[in-house]
Amino acid sequence: MGLRERFQAGLARQLGHPNGLRGRLVGSALNRRNREAVVQAVAALELSGTERALDIGFGGGLGLGLLLRKTATVQGVEISKTMLDRARRTFRREIGAGRLVLSEGPMTALPLDDGSVDAIVTTNTVYFVDDLGKAFAEVARVLAPGGRFVLGIGDPDLMGRARMLTDNGFCIRPIPEIEATLDTAGLRLSRHERFTHSGLGFHLLVSGK
Repeated sequence: MGLRERFQAGLARQLGHPNGLRGRLVGSALNRRNREAVVQAVAALELSGTERALDIGFGGGLGLGLLLRKTATVQGVEISKTMLDRARRTFRREIGAGRLVLSEGPMTALPLDDGSVDAIVTTNTVYFVDDLGKAFAEVARVLAPGGRFVLGIGDPDLMGRARMLTDNGFCIRPIPEIEATLDTAGLRLSRHERFTHSGLGFHLLVSGK
């Protein structure tokens, strides 16, 4: 494996699970690069201010900050200890006030009670989930009746052309497959939004119970 291939493999690993100093740098970069996608995903939740919100795989923490501005109580679940530590420093006041609760865990085993949240958002996470059906079943389990789930993903056709992604373990699924998996989990698709983000196509799938 050449220098370029080793760099790309390392970057792909960090995108999926930021760790250490490089992970902290990746977290900052994700906040900048993904800003438009995260902003639009949070907006698609159409929060009224009374919801209990959850950000799954919050990375650099941009989504947590946006949710805290729009509703009273927020939870964040993340597999990366580096990103958890970053969020604990950034939002120590909100954590101290009881407005934000952070937990470590994967999307396939969310450390939350059944029906404990009203609004869930996750962006650019499902590429790193092997069992998408199990992940969506967990989302459905913790989502309260009448709740809303917004999933943000890069355009699969465009991502599939990037060898850095396809050669380094990114699981890139067609939109119809993702929609069918949502439906199987009991998450009914209500809206599919498309827009251009960082020069690439991006999709928001809005579903609920």
